[in-house]
Amino acid sequence: MTFTEPVRKYILSGMVAFVVIGLIVANVMASKQDEEFATNGVLYSQAVQLQTDGNYEGAWEAISQVLKAEPNSEIANYLAAIISVNKGDAKQAAIYMQKTLDINPYKAEDAMFMIQLGEVFVAAERYEDAKTVLLKCQESAWTLEQMPNYQEHVTSLLAQIENPQ
Repeated sequence: MTFTEPVRKYILSGMVAFVVIGLIVANVMASKQDEEFATNGVLYSQAVQLQTDGNYEGAWEAISQVLKAEPNSEIANYLAAIISVNKGDAKQAAIYMQKTLDINPYKAEDAMFMIQLGEVFVAAERYEDAKTVLLKCQESAWTLEQMPNYQEHVTSLLAQIENPQ
């Protein structure tokens, strides 16, 4: 099958128009995504600052908005867990910590995250989960510069699980 010169021009023009329209649509969608990302970044930063200042209700409002837009954000779920535990809702904190671990399974190799997860599970009275996490901390023999008594703390949490008040 042979195409005449005018048919070839129409085909080429159609392909060029398709590519140009695709680029325009991608640019519009990307700019909208950039705006959402910037807004969520500001809200996340605000939540961190409010949490640092001890305003847990305000921090919760900000991080809730981020989680609505990005429910599978590792850092947003982690911050939600920290805020929840500071608000006294250990059960909710445990859910967010577990979701953080589900999103990023490599957090199981992060000594600080694991001790926090163990503490939250103990506070939420999820003793079997806490025991699993704390035994991993103990077996890994982790030490942290910012927490020199890491292994002693793990041992005390395990003892607390064995003898709940």
